[in-house]
This record gives sequence, C-alpha cells and structure tokens, in this order.
Amino acid sequence: MILPKIGLGCMSLSHAYGVPPSVEDGLAFLRSALDEGVRMLDTATLYGGGRNEELVGQAIAGRRDEVVLASKCGMAMVDGVKVIDGRPETLRAQVDASLGRLGVEHIDLYYLHRWDKQVPIGESVGALAEMVAAGKIGAIGLSEVSVQRLRDAQAVAPIAAVQNEYSLWSRNPELGMLEATRESGVALVAFSPLARGFLSDGFDDPAEFAPKDIRRNMPRFQPEHWAANASLLPQWRALAEEAGCTPGQLALAWVLSRGDHVVPIPGTTRLDHLRENQAAADLTVDAGLLARAGELIGTSTVSGPRYAPAASREVDAESFEDAA
Repeated sequence: MILPKIGLGCMSLSHAYGVPPSVEDGLAFLRSALDEGVRMLDTATLYGGGRNEELVGQAIAGRRDEVVLASKCGMAMVDGVKVIDGRPETLRAQVDASLGRLGVEHIDLYYLHRWDKQVPIGESVGALAEMVAAGKIGAIGLSEVSVQRLRDAQAVAPIAAVQNEYSLWSRNPELGMLEATRESGVALVAFSPLARGFLSDGFDDPAEFAPKDIRRNMPRFQPEHWAANASLLPQWRALAEEAGCTPGQLALAWVLSRGDHVVPIPGTTRLDHLRENQAAADLTVDAGLLARAGELIGTSTVSGPRYAPAASREVDAESFEDAA
C-alpha cells in the first residue's frame, strides 16, 4: 500500500485534546484539508464514540477517491466506557458499523486499534482477513503492538501498516519495530509525532488544559515531570530557528528522516497548523542538526513514562520501562 508522506490524524476533531470544534467547524476544516492536498485521513471506531467517523464520512462525500481512508476497530465506547474487544464477532460488527458511519463501501486501511490480550491476535487478524476477502477493507493494520505480535499476525495474513507512537520524545519503535517494519515492507505510521503538542510549542502550562484533556493523565505533563521537560524548550526553539523552520516542522522532519516507510499523522483542528505540518514534507534539514535534535529530546532527557500505569497495561508495544 502506498501512503502519502504525511497524513492527518482526525481524533482531536471529536475528543482528546482541549475542546473539540463544532461539527460544522470540524466539517469545514476537513474539507479545507482536502483542498490543501491532504491525502490520508485517520479515524477510528473509538473517536468520539463513532462521531469522528461520521464527520470524516461527511467530509469525503463526493471526494472518496481523493484520500487513503484509514480507521480502526477493537476498541470502542460501550455504555460510556472504553472497551477493548478483539473477538472476531465484535470486529466483524465494528467493520460494518464503520462502513455505515463513513458512508463508504470500502475502507483502504483498517487497524486493530489495540490487541485484546484475552484473544489470540491470530483470531482477530483472521477476522479482518475475512473482511479483506469480502472487499470491505483493503489492507490490515495493527496499532500499539510489539514486534512479536506483528510477527504473529503476519503468520496469519499480510499486514500493511503498524501505527505506534513515534516522536523525538517517544522512541519506543527504536526497540525493534522501526527495523522490523522496514525489513518486512510494512509502513510505520507514527501517531503523536509532535509529542501531543509539546514539540510544536503549542502551549505554556499543562495546568491550563481543558478538564477532559487526556494529557492531564499523562505523566510527562504532570508537575513532577513537567518542569524538567519544559526546560528543554528554549534549546528546542533555538534549534528550529537555526533550521529555518517552526519547532513543529523540525519535529516532523526528524520523524520523516527515520525511514522512507515512516509516515507521521499529526493531528490539528487549525488550518494554519495543518499547512505548517504539510509543508514539513518538503523541508530539507541538515543531518547534523537532526542528530542534535535527537540528542536534545530523547529517552535520556525526557522526564516521565509516556502513559500512566492503567493506560500502559492496554498497549503491547515495547517500552523502555520494560527494557530497563
């Protein structure tokens, strides 16, 4: 599967960061994004309890052929509670529900959003392979998985993409997934490539986050870690100025430099930020400066784990905490 150099993560249009825009504003933003040349939209069953898929579906109506459409199953809101469920019967139902909300007959790339540790991944992937055979989805992806889980899944069906968090401050794919995907011809789709706004210098104080902002529960934004992380920002801004780009563009340029198979999907709700992000695909940044960026922001300098314990238990991807 051929993916564009940079996609658009759509989650924040419905929930997670701050207060999402209205449906009308979100729809206008997505239509403008298509006009600006965005060619990959990433959504999920989970996002907004299905509302995000509905929003994306409205935006691409009449323009379906312009985009690579990606969505996810295996994690959904059930009676207001997030539930991870990888049983084949659940996934089959979620594929059909996604198609209905998106208003399409075919989803190009469909991920298992989380591995349900109560269900062998081969059973979940097998159900998705049935959906490929039925023409409902074009290719199978996995999200937040380990190299071992990728190999287990590949023994059942071809895997087109792995979507794991990857940025300067979340280097977990470098514990094996970066190389495993490169070797097997699998795209590594990097979510949160801007470190949830940290690397785009998008806020001053996490205490100002909206009450339901998911970053409030993430250790790196909490007081015991934030001061150390914020102390990196002046040097980060200076590096971006030296590179002749914005901090966010430098962060995306670094992710793009990690391999031709690496595809960042930054999310935003603002058109000026989207244009800034898309322009990063055409930047040329000196390799030495990128190396210095990697030394400034990295596992040894960032304070705190990426998830709190409860969220960490939901994912399968390699972690530096486990490797220590």
